[in-house]
This record gives sequence, structure tokens and C-alpha cells, in this order.
Amino acid sequence: MQKDWWKINSETLIDTPFLAVYEDRIQSNIERLIEFVNGDVQKLRPHIKTHKIGEILDLFKTYGIQKIKCATIAEAELAAIHEISDVLLAYQPVGVKKERWISLLKKYPSTAFSTIVDNIESAKALNEIAQQNSLQLTVYLDLNTGMNRTGVSISKNWIALIEEIVTLKNIHFAGIHIYDGHLKGDLEHRVAAASNLFFSINEAVETLQEKLGYALKIVAGGSNTFPFYATQNNLECSPGTFVFWDSNYQIHLPEQNFEPALVIVGTIISKPTSTTFCIDIGYKAVASENPIDKRLVLLNDENLIPTAHSEEHLIIENRGKNEYAIGDTIYAQPYHVCPTCALYDSVQVVNAAHEICDQWQVAARSRKINI
Repeated sequence: MQKDWWKINSETLIDTPFLAVYEDRIQSNIERLIEFVNGDVQKLRPHIKTHKIGEILDLFKTYGIQKIKCATIAEAELAAIHEISDVLLAYQPVGVKKERWISLLKKYPSTAFSTIVDNIESAKALNEIAQQNSLQLTVYLDLNTGMNRTGVSISKNWIALIEEIVTLKNIHFAGIHIYDGHLKGDLEHRVAAASNLFFSINEAVETLQEKLGYALKIVAGGSNTFPFYATQNNLECSPGTFVFWDSNYQIHLPEQNFEPALVIVGTIISKPTSTTFCIDIGYKAVASENPIDKRLVLLNDENLIPTAHSEEHLIIENRGKNEYAIGDTIYAQPYHVCPTCALYDSVQVVNAAHEICDQWQVAARSRKINI
């Protein structure tokens, strides 16, 4: 890995804290993603919750990636604004979200939208609102393979549920959605666990599509199981973190070899003791759901150890010999990049000359764009 790849020309620095993204590394990560599927971009449906940025969607299109997955209606609308042709909302629309979903479909008729359901009541509610608006909605059945977050359990008769869904006149049943983020451990363990479940599901789907008379899709996995699903036929993969990567996946998914492409840039604002200093990367600047030793990695020096954290401040213990002064710039790699990115209105784009050259809005950070 290039030494000090994260350093930015001081003449182009802005006020901190801010997020810096490295365009050449983002492009390299997209190319690496495509290598995993042997160039078949039709197998890719990347999740955009990590970045929420329109310019990255435009970059996807230059590589022929025209399908995405998302978690919010704002993300779905951002994709439609940037003319992504196929958008899957992997979040069952209930309550007011049903009305927003219908409004989205009406506003952007050239985009093929789909969503998920995991029970017949939600499917019927979508069918009813679709009928009222003279629309046909495309849905996938969300299967719970052990994540225990959403989805109908694979231990239940989910085939019978599909048979009910396909009778709904204003619903088009498109296939199966699986998210198995609970599968962790080394690559061999993740592949074995994913394959044991997938092959039985796929066999049932093949039988079902013969009965229905049309092909069904399977949209499966996230980053943890991407190496397995990338090798399977007739399946779409949905990794998301690859675009920026983070220290969590760098440690736990080493086989994927994506490059870190985002850092938090901060400043030393105080030195309370001779061996500690304070920087401006508080809770509001980095995802802080994990213990303090799993929030960020200080890139300047491996001997810089976070010890205390609050809303606007992070205390660092300097256990090494390098000297640091008030006003020095500090670079950090987040442990969990997705919620970190969502803390910022924009990111600064760094070019190959280590200069900030552009600014991209994290547009779908908002819960609402237009709809």
C-alpha cells in the first residue's frame, strides 16, 4: 500500500473535521468489484447506503453498473435523479412510506423500482395502494436466514407465502432477497455457512419458477458473503462498503483486498498533558456505536491511541516518540464508514496530486429529497 496515501496538500485543506474521499481509489475499488464477478456487471447491485452520493452513482454508470440497492426512499430518489435504471428498496414500506413509495414511482416512471415484503398483510396493503393508483408494484420476498432483523424465517413455509403473493393482481413477484450480515469469521466459515443455506433456497426457487412460468431473481448478501455469491449464477450481489472500505472490513475481510478510500481529517486543538492531545473528531464526526478502541484508526502514527471521546472532542495518548503540536493535521480511518459518512453534508474529493479538487454532497443523508 502506498505510504502516506492519505496526506493532503496543506494549501488545499479546509476547516476540520471533514471527510476526504480519494477518487482514484474509489475507481480502483469499483474495478476490483467487477473482477470478483469476472466482468459480469449484471451480477452487481451495490448497496448505496455507504456513500449516499450522486457522483458515485454517475461513476457506477461509467462502469456499466445500472442496478442498485438502497435502504431509504431518499436514496431511491437520488438513484432515480441520477438515472440509475433499476432500484431496489430493501426496506419494507409500511405506514406513510407506502404513500411516499407510490409518489416516487409516479415522479420517476423511467426507473424500474422494486421493494421487499415479508408477510402477506404488507403485500396486500401494497397491492391495495397500487390498485388505487393504477400501478403494478414489483416485490421480492425477504428471507430471514439467521440475521433475525427482517424477513420470513426459512424454517416457515415461505413458498406458501409466495403462492399467496402471486395471486395479488397489482403485485409482480420478482424473486428472493437475502441479507446475511450475521455471517462472520474467516472466509471458509462464511462461504460454508452461506452455501449451505443458499443451495437449498435456490433449489426451491428453481422449482417455483417452473411452476410460475417465468424466471425469478435472487438478490443476496452484503460484504461478508460477497466472495461466495460472486461465484454463483443467476444471482445479484449487493456489497456496499467496498466503495470506501473501512478498518473493520480491512481487518476482518482481508481476502477482498479493497483499498481504503475515505478518511476523516481533524486538527489538534489542545495538549492537556505532555503525552496527550485533543482533536476535533468527536461523536458528531465518526460513528461511535462501538467501544472506543473500535471507532477509528489514527493513520499518522500507530502509537496514537484514543482514550476518551465526547461530542466534539477525542483525546489521544501519544505512546511514541514523534512530537505533535497544536494545529497539526490528523488523519483517521473510521472503523464503520457507513454511519460515519451519514454524519456529513458533503465530502472533499482528493485527486492523485493529493489536492482537494472538488466537493460532493452526501445528498441522501437527508431523510427526504423531494418526496
